[in-house]
Amino acid sequence: MSFHSRSFAGSTALVPAPAVLRASQYTRDAFTTFDQATYDSAGAFLIGELERLDPMVHEPLIATTWTRDIDLRTDVQIGDTSSSYTLSTFGATGGTTPSGVAWAGRDTTTLPRAQLDISKIVSPLTLWSMEVAYTVPELESARLTGRPIDVQMLDALNRKHQMDADMVAYVGASDLGTTGLLNSSNVSNVTNVANGAAGSPQWVNKTPDEIRADVNELLISVWAASGYTSPPTKLAIAPGPFGYISTTIASTAANTTILEFLKANNILTAERNIPLEIVSVKWLDKALLPSATYDRMVAYSQRPEYVRFPMVPLQPVAPQYQGIWVKVPYYGSLGVVETVYPETLGYRDGIG
Repeated sequence: MSFHSRSFAGSTALVPAPAVLRASQYTRDAFTTFDQATYDSAGAFLIGELERLDPMVHEPLIATTWTRDIDLRTDVQIGDTSSSYTLSTFGATGGTTPSGVAWAGRDTTTLPRAQLDISKIVSPLTLWSMEVAYTVPELESARLTGRPIDVQMLDALNRKHQMDADMVAYVGASDLGTTGLLNSSNVSNVTNVANGAAGSPQWVNKTPDEIRADVNELLISVWAASGYTSPPTKLAIAPGPFGYISTTIASTAANTTILEFLKANNILTAERNIPLEIVSVKWLDKALLPSATYDRMVAYSQRPEYVRFPMVPLQPVAPQYQGIWVKVPYYGSLGVVETVYPETLGYRDGIG
């Protein structure tokens, strides 16, 4: 197809269009032409006679696991601007010895007293909002092609929300200066694993017994920090070390992997007779964990009274019409992970 140009007084030569496709372009005679990007947005394509188009919708590869590893705090509402909780600290003196038992004589007139201090911990709840928008002609074009753009736009919005929630729950938001489950600033039980006999802390260079020692050291450390009340029930490991222990045989005499060996030989199984849950989390990889040099493993108890994530689920606003545009805003809130009992969490670096 060719276009006949017209001359207009005072007209100037058109600048060549950039390589990037635009929604629409103008020909030299001022007529409008639509390029490939315009048709793609509505899902309409030019299909040859011998071309077989797969009608299945192939969406981006996205994986989120935060709902598996942390419980929600569900009492927060969209009108709340922050979430908070209290921590109670008890104190008491002894009888004859201030740090001992509260013994008392029969004729004692002055008794030791129990002391109580209640502190409040406050964290922000930040509004999260996004909208889906499309024109009525786009919607009709998508209907004719059998590829509903409104459904896919909503799916894109939900995936974006899940990706953001995944990041905030695990490592916090750097632009807000917050931390998450895997890098909480309240957790003080943080150190590197010891070197193995080969002189390296990385699990690929350690024996199964040395890896088991690393895991049990972390579990016992967290158990002791909790006053031996709550041994960790879950162990989260970076994908690299997790892949190694899940595919490497523990010994030539046993037909089991290091992963299964760890599940059966740990302090939790010995103390409570329940298997230790071991999972891989991508955010523990040193490439994703903020300010990390090594891969990390985390031991904790997944209980909402110990650690939880305040979040207000997404809610839609009534569709808004502006000319031929249809807009549907969605909103919710994402909070900061609350480590109510930070002594029930522990971090170990250097495993990968």
